[in-house]
Formats: sequence, C-alpha cells, structure tokens
Amino acid sequence: MKKHAKGFLLSCLCFLMFSALAACGVTHEYKKPDVAFLPTYRGALPAESAALQDTVMAELPYRSFFTDITLRTLVDSAVTNNIDLQVGLKNIDIARQTLNAARLGNLPALTIGAQTTRTNPSDNGVQTTPQDYVASASASWEADIWGKIRSRKKSALAAYLKTQAAARAVQTRLVADVASGYYNLLMLDEQLDISRKNLALADTTLKMIGFQYTAGQVTSLAVQQQQASRQSIALSIPVIEQKIAVQENALSTLCGRMPGTIQRDRTLFTLKVKDDLPSGIPSLLLQNRPDVRAAEMAVRAAHADMGEAKANLYPSFTVTATGGFDALKSSNWFNAPGSLFTFFQAGVVQPVFQRGQLLAKYKQSKTKREQSELEFKQSVLKAVEEVSNALVQLDKVKSQEVIAEERVTTLKKAVANAGMLFQSGMATYLEVIVTETSALQAELNLADIRRQHLAVMSELYRSLGGGWR
Repeated sequence: MKKHAKGFLLSCLCFLMFSALAACGVTHEYKKPDVAFLPTYRGALPAESAALQDTVMAELPYRSFFTDITLRTLVDSAVTNNIDLQVGLKNIDIARQTLNAARLGNLPALTIGAQTTRTNPSDNGVQTTPQDYVASASASWEADIWGKIRSRKKSALAAYLKTQAAARAVQTRLVADVASGYYNLLMLDEQLDISRKNLALADTTLKMIGFQYTAGQVTSLAVQQQQASRQSIALSIPVIEQKIAVQENALSTLCGRMPGTIQRDRTLFTLKVKDDLPSGIPSLLLQNRPDVRAAEMAVRAAHADMGEAKANLYPSFTVTATGGFDALKSSNWFNAPGSLFTFFQAGVVQPVFQRGQLLAKYKQSKTKREQSELEFKQSVLKAVEEVSNALVQLDKVKSQEVIAEERVTTLKKAVANAGMLFQSGMATYLEVIVTETSALQAELNLADIRRQHLAVMSELYRSLGGGWR
C-alpha cells in the first residue's frame, strides 16, 4: 500500500509541475489587424460626419426597418424556412460540437476494460501462465506546456463564431433579396396596371381615328399605325404577367415553400421610403457586418492554428497511469490488496527528424494566417465600397425620381392636349401616337425608378450589416 501511495503522490506532483509550466506559450497573443478607416462614407450626408446619431440603420431589426406588413411576413417566413439559412444553422451545430470537444482538451483521457486470457502451451514449448484475469483503468494526460491545446481551443472557438457570423451574413442577404423581390413584384403590378390603362386609351384613340377614316379625313395608314401601336401595348401585357409569375415563384422559393401566388395589398407608390436614416461611420462595419466579422474570426482561427503548429515543434510531456486487479484465478480477481496493481509512466518526446513535415506545416500555417488577414482587409474594403455605392445610388435615384415624376405629369397633359387637337384637326395622328407612346414609357420608367429607390434602401440596409438582429 505504501508503494501505491508513493506512486499516487508522485503523479500528483508531476501533474502540478506540468500545470505550472502550462502557462508558457510559443506564440504571441492575437491582435486584430489594423485597418485605416475613413471618417465617413463617400456619399454620406454631411450631417452624419459631424455627429453620429444614437441609432444607425444597421442596428434596427428588420421588423422595424420594413413597415409593410406583407413584406415583414415574407421575411419572417424566409428567415424561418429558407433552406440555405437552415444549412448555415446546421454548420453552427457542427462547430458547437467541435468546440465542446476542444474545451475538454486539458482533461486526461480515461479508458477502462476487463479481459481474461487462457493459454494451452505445447508440451515441448515455453511454459506460460495458463490463464489470467485483468480489470484495469488507464489515464493518459499531456501537459499543455507550449499552448498546443489552448491554441486548439481558440481555433475551435473562432471557427464556431465564424459559422455564427456566416449564418447571419446569409440572413442579411436573404432579407435584402426578399425585399428586392417584393419591390420588383410591386413594380410589375404597377407596370401591368399602366399597360392595361394605356391599352384602353389606345382603343379609344383607334376608334377616334376610325371615325375620321370613315369621314375621309385620314387614310387607312393612320388606322394601321394606331393598330400596330395598340398591338405593341397588348403584346407587353402577357410578358409582364409572365414576369409576375416568375417573381412570385422566386419569392416562394426564398421563403422555403412551393411556388405559388404571393398575396399583397399595397401598391408601389403607397409604400413609404425610409431614406433619411443615418448610415453611421465605416468603423462600425466591424461589429455590424456579419461577413466582416466572419473574416476576422477566420484570422483568429488561423492564428490559433499557427500556434498549435509551432507547439508541435517542441517537446511533449505525457503522464500515463494504470491501475486495477490482476489474478491467475477468477476467485482471486478482485481480492485486495493481493490482486491490486499500479503502473505509472511520465515521458518527454522531442521531435527530431520528421522529414520536414512539422516545419512545413508550421510555415504553411503562418502563410495561411497572413492570407486570412489579407482576406479580412479585402472584406472590409468591399464592405465600405458597397455602402458607398449604395449611398451614391440613393442620392442619384432620388433626383431621378423627381425628374421622372415631372416628366410623367408633363406627358399626361400632352396626351390630353394631343387628343383635343387631333379632334379639332390641329394635330396629326402621328403626333397623337408618339405622345401616347412617350407617356406610356415615362410611366413605366417611373415605376422602375421607384422600385430602384426602394431596392437601394434595402441594399444599403444589408451593406451596413442590418437584417440579422
């Protein structure tokens, strides 16, 4: 028993000694890569550069940013049922299991077992014990002196956080795609309504020209040209209807359901555009943009992997302890202390020559760390570019919409005047056709510009990192 006690005390002393040495490390602590941010985005409002308001656009939940109930319902459905997003969430579960396993890295590995053996030696061979009964437990522990296990934990944690950020990035893109698809659907509804109204106007004009043809005031060419103009408008209607069905199917797929009709009770021009919210400053992208966050987590993981690879170049200290019962007869198997045995071993292993593999892996991990840092900086540049582009587009599309509205108003008056002048013989039928065609195209363009206005706001919201909260 005294031998067993001495062995146990020796094991405890080795464990404490190695635990004290485990505070050592072979790599420096992780430091976030430096990025030189501009004070404001290109295209940002001057007021934003003076002082940042309390709540920037990216910090608004999507249910607060989007005011249309139908759109919010579609986004809710997409966030719950979208297949791509569900795959991203499964990746989080996988990374979580890896992290849970890595957190147990400092604990010893423990195995238990029992076995019995029986040998029938030959009469002319070596005589051995005919039977043996063994029940034992074995524990093996490696001292984390050079931070190898700690680096493995940090890598697993960074990988877990990266999958979380990646899933959030999928969600922000999903929210923007649903909003863009919904706005496109409302634009197509508006264009279909405009085309049908203009088709009715073309029918009226055709009857008017027909009366004048009967009266001998115009030739058959006038009738034929108006018929061609009417047919052009009629031809666009099934095309728009087809686009509506395709867009509804695309939105249904984003929402994780079979293709079908999308119910909507709002029109394009009844939606209020939120284009006066503060965009914040570029440095906020580090906390608001999930893809930028994921890129930073990739740098953290690569840094930890480099630490583990470097620690593999240094000696490893392991302690192994085995104890149990061993007897030649089954009746004495668990008799104590007569059948009790213990085994203790502490060892140091220093890699000397591994055909250059360990050094090559360390150099590769160092290069991958540098590569991930470059990718992080590239993601930041890309994010700032996307926000700046969206701000410029927003400013310009607002100017376009004002001009387009004025043009539609002007051409509507021109259509009414052309009709009255034609009836009084002061305008030709060609002038009527050209005016009506221009008015139709202007209305269609206005609907598209309003759609762009709404879509660029959702894109700005996404590019700032909004939509995952």
